Amino acid sequence: MKFTLKLFSVVTLVSSLTFSGCANSESTTDLKETNTPPVGEDHSAHAHPSEGPHHGPLIELGAEDYHAEFLHDEEAGIVTIYVLDSAAKTAVPIEATEITINLKHDGQGEQFKLAAKPLEGEAEGTSSRFVSEDKELGEHLHSETAEATLVITIKEKPFRGKVPHAHNHGHEH
Repeated sequence: MKFTLKLFSVVTLVSSLTFSGCANSESTTDLKETNTPPVGEDHSAHAHPSEGPHHGPLIELGAEDYHAEFLHDEEAGIVTIYVLDSAAKTAVPIEATEITINLKHDGQGEQFKLAAKPLEGEAEGTSSRFVSEDKELGEHLHSETAEATLVITIKEKPFRGKVPHAHNHGHEH
């Protein structure tokens, strides 16, 4: 009987410590982020953005960790990429002197580098804007058969995203 009582006491003590936890620690539910908006919150704030602040199409990076806005000035032959936050609203300067677009066209691959062109106020050695004036890149981006992928590293993590075809459909922005 004494053995059973001691065993019961030990099991009860271990169970209470296991399930109660430390009163001073944060619960895991406090630390976990969810995608569910609080009751009564405007759900439009959580909509997936379709264009960036410069009205260009977006390239999703990761699981919407970041976005890149793609702009193509056809007349000047300039391709510009802006690195943006997960909401595609705020510029995210990264430590890079260039980023890459890998392009597959006519059965062959080619790489194009876009040079950093920091926006005013961005810290030295960082940029959220990258530009290419290579007219060949712009020409290939118009091809329906071309496949372009943006390759970029943000905070030491590599990202890849599909670049949209550059077609001017008469939009004036």
